[in-house]
Amino acid sequence: MSKLVIVRHGQSEWNKANIFTGWVDVDLTEEGVAEAKRAGELLKEYNFDEAFSSTLKRANRTLDIILKEIDQTNIPVTHSEKLNERMYGDLQGKNKDQAREEFGEEQVHIWRRSFDVPPPGGESLKDTLERVTPYFESVIEPELRKGKDILITAHGNSLRSLIMKLENIAPENIVSVEIPTGVPKVYELDENLKVLSSKFLK
Repeated sequence: MSKLVIVRHGQSEWNKANIFTGWVDVDLTEEGVAEAKRAGELLKEYNFDEAFSSTLKRANRTLDIILKEIDQTNIPVTHSEKLNERMYGDLQGKNKDQAREEFGEEQVHIWRRSFDVPPPGGESLKDTLERVTPYFESVIEPELRKGKDILITAHGNSLRSLIMKLENIAPENIVSVEIPTGVPKVYELDENLKVLSSKFLK
């Protein structure tokens, strides 16, 4: 049996400003740092063998803070852009209210909440799933099959893709799944990586 813990990064500067972030490399706010510390406090009883994160600093700082809080800064850490947030294309850098004014509320809602309709120049959730899943299966799953306990800090949509795979959630249902910032979700997996239990730590 192994454990997989996923954590969405703490609040970022552009989360706070209501701006589409995507692959833009913004930092955590003070609140985001506090959320990461809180996540670490919640994970003090857990021991990890390895950790994975994206290449974006908001996820990396979240991981660094958690590992410092739990005194496990010596474990191997792997960074991959396969775990990056969904690329929002032409929406990146735009305030969400401004985007609604420019493109229309219904169109922005479709881009944000449909499974397979990407914004111009960007990725849909389906596209994100199609880069996250092969990486998870080829790189992270083999470690879990060895019985290792793994920590992943990443982003709303890359983690939504993982949850979709782990929990067999249908495309029409995954878009309504919300992942709070800085709140660890713990999966217990059997030797075949079937989910035995899952819970958010609060």
